[in-house]
Amino acid sequence: MTSNRLATYFHVHLVSDSTGETLNAMARAVCARFEDVLPIEHIYPLVRSEKQMARVIEEIANAPGIVLHTIVDPGLRERLEKACADLQVSCLAALDPLISAMGRYLGAAVSSRVGAQHNLDNDYFNRMGALTYAISHDDGQATNDLDNADVVLVGISRTSKTPTCIYLAHRGVKAANVPLVPGAALPEGLLGLKRAMVVGLTASPDRLVQIRRNRLLSLKEDRESAYIDADAVRDEVIAARRLYERQGWPVIDVTRRSVEETAAAILNLLTAGRGKVEVLT
Repeated sequence: MTSNRLATYFHVHLVSDSTGETLNAMARAVCARFEDVLPIEHIYPLVRSEKQMARVIEEIANAPGIVLHTIVDPGLRERLEKACADLQVSCLAALDPLISAMGRYLGAAVSSRVGAQHNLDNDYFNRMGALTYAISHDDGQATNDLDNADVVLVGISRTSKTPTCIYLAHRGVKAANVPLVPGAALPEGLLGLKRAMVVGLTASPDRLVQIRRNRLLSLKEDRESAYIDADAVRDEVIAARRLYERQGWPVIDVTRRSVEETAAAILNLLTAGRGKVEVLT
C-alpha cells in the first residue's frame, strides 16, 4: 500500500576531521530506518582548523538540524558542541558509544590521532585497487604490466588461480594469474619479471580430471577430450612442474588445500621473500 504522507525534509550536518565517508554511511543507514524522511546532507570533511570550524558553525546556524561529528581534537570538538548547545540543535559524537564500549572491553586507551579513520579509508581503496587489478589481469589478460603485480600465479587449468587472486585482493595484494595452455607460448615478459613474485600452482592429475569433468558437466559438455584425458592431464602437470623448476619459482600443491589455505601460503612467501608487501588484515 502506498503512503500518502508527505516526506519530511530535515538538515543533517556531518562534520569530520577525515574524509567523512564513515559519517555519510552511518547517516544514510540510520535514515533508511525511517519512512518518509529525506535528509538534506551538509558534509564537512577534513575540518582541522579554527577557521574551518567557524565556517561549519555558520552553516549550521543558517540551516539548523541534527549534527553528527567525528572530531578528535578536544578544542575543536568543544567549540562545535558548545555552538550547537547555544543554537539548541542536537549534536552527537557518532563513534563515541562504540569507542567507549570497545575501550572498556579491551582495557585500552583511545587514540587521539586526528584522521586515524583515514587509514581505514586507505585500506578500503587499497583493497578495491587490488580487486580491480585482479579482475583485469585474470586468466592471462593484460600481461604487458605483470611486473606491477605483487604476485603472479601460474598454473594449468583448474588449479584455483582466479579464486586465489580474488581472495588475495581482499587482503590488499595485487595478484595476476597466467594459465599454462598446452601448445601455447608463455606471455612475453613473464620469465623476466623483476619486482613481482611468481608462484606456480599444481595439483594431482586425478583431482584435476575430477574437477575438470565436473566443470564440463556444469556446462552440459559431456564429450571426451584431452582436457579430461588422464594421460594428457598428467603430461600437463609434468610440463608445469618442469617449468617451475627451471625458473626457480616456489610451488604450491593445491590438491588438498582450500583457497584460503593456498592464499595463506602465498602471503607467507610474500612477507618472507623478495616480494614483501603490506598485507591488510
